[in-house]
Amino acid sequence: MSHPTLSSNESIPSAKKKIIVLGSGPNRIGQGIEFDYCCVHGLLAIKECGYEAIMVNCNPETVSTDFDMADKLYFEPVFWEHLWEIIELEQPYGVIVQLGGQTALKLAKRLHQKGIRIIGTSFDSMDIAEDRGRFSDLLKELNIPYPEYGTAYTAEEAIEVANKVGYPVLVRPSYVLGGQRMRIVINDEEVEKAVISLLKHIPGNTILIDHFLDRCQEAEVDAIFDGENFHIMGVMEHIEPAGIHSGDSNAVLPAFNLTPLVVETMEYYSEKIARALNIKGLINIQFAIKDGKVYVIEANPRASRTTPFIAKAYQIPYLNIATKIMLGANKLTDFTMDKKLEGYAIKEPVFSFEKFPGVNKELGPEMKSTGEAIRFIKDLRDPYFRTLYKERSMNLSK
Repeated sequence: MSHPTLSSNESIPSAKKKIIVLGSGPNRIGQGIEFDYCCVHGLLAIKECGYEAIMVNCNPETVSTDFDMADKLYFEPVFWEHLWEIIELEQPYGVIVQLGGQTALKLAKRLHQKGIRIIGTSFDSMDIAEDRGRFSDLLKELNIPYPEYGTAYTAEEAIEVANKVGYPVLVRPSYVLGGQRMRIVINDEEVEKAVISLLKHIPGNTILIDHFLDRCQEAEVDAIFDGENFHIMGVMEHIEPAGIHSGDSNAVLPAFNLTPLVVETMEYYSEKIARALNIKGLINIQFAIKDGKVYVIEANPRASRTTPFIAKAYQIPYLNIATKIMLGANKLTDFTMDKKLEGYAIKEPVFSFEKFPGVNKELGPEMKSTGEAIRFIKDLRDPYFRTLYKERSMNLSK
């Protein structure tokens, strides 16, 4: 490719080895400031490892786009066309997609097709985690329980699948952010309605139909794997039941009401999945616990919105550590990770319903919160926590 004359291009590539970090674009429901925290700590770690850190993001309200944060900032939409031009000019050593939420992760496929090095977990491993069929096959192989599911392309197929997996079912499009257009439905007529509306909004998308584990506990694990060693950053127990989007749930760190056996099973399954997926860097796994049995709902091969929460609660620079592991500069054994947390930390969702007066305030599988806060409590006798736990709603919106 012939380079444009320098007078028309203010970006002059340096001779240093470069790493591009993809951000998450504008704040929106399902993806906000948490990923900015991840990107900022990632940039610092990249610089510490001696690379030039290049940030691609287009959100003026974030720290990752501050002029002095990265060695070089491209204030551009996180879309393929923009990214490809930057890559052609900068010729980076590699690109990090694990820190910018789902937006960044979605670009992994195009990067892979173009032969660009993805730093950390490979595209194929990410694809197994993201592709429901491949992931369920993996879980079956590993002998890990998961809710029955099926895929469909039409309303007729969807009804057939729903009857096979058993009601209630969760109807959702594949590869979406923040549970967009997910519905919990209880009969054929509702499945048909949900699928028709889904295909109207996202034509041609594969529809996933999962058996919905009604009224059960939900929990999640965030972890780091370096190819050899596995480290659990945190086990969070949700106060709300499964079916309320994890972004809208109050999550308590560490777990407070799960038996040691359940927690250990979750940790065991997490490590098995991380090893099988050959993760290099971060992974987040969501679980449902029903009648003492642990089911895996999904795995995200990236930083999750709870990663910064855990790093702050335990006062451990987890994103710095994870980035150095993705880059292959360090192993987990190079770090001492001393968890400093007396009592419990609660991740609280923040809602902006007063700004959207017409919005249905019931919570369900589609995310509605616009942010999160952290609250520290000394023990479970804390009156705030007791009220929260007592009043948790077991009734979900459809």
